[in-house]
Amino acid sequence: MARRERTKHLIELGGLVQKAGLVALADDDRALLYGAFLDIAARLQGEDGVQLKLLLRRRGARTFATEAEDAARAKLPSAGRRGADGS
Repeated sequence: MARRERTKHLIELGGLVQKAGLVALADDDRALLYGAFLDIAARLQGEDGVQLKLLLRRRGARTFATEAEDAARAKLPSAGRRGADGS
């Protein structure tokens, strides 16, 4: 069971890489992506790491919340929406 949970976790992390647009921005260049991850890991371990973690966590949480709100709004029927015949 632990193997299945680990696989799910890794798939979810890969989904975040995709969702952030990094795959497209890096043109699917894995060396570039790995270098970027190494850079952010070094920055998180650095002198301002605690503040950077807070900043990035807030940014991610805010984006998750905005996306959830947008998805919820998209599922609601629009008030005042008219049919194809204008009625």
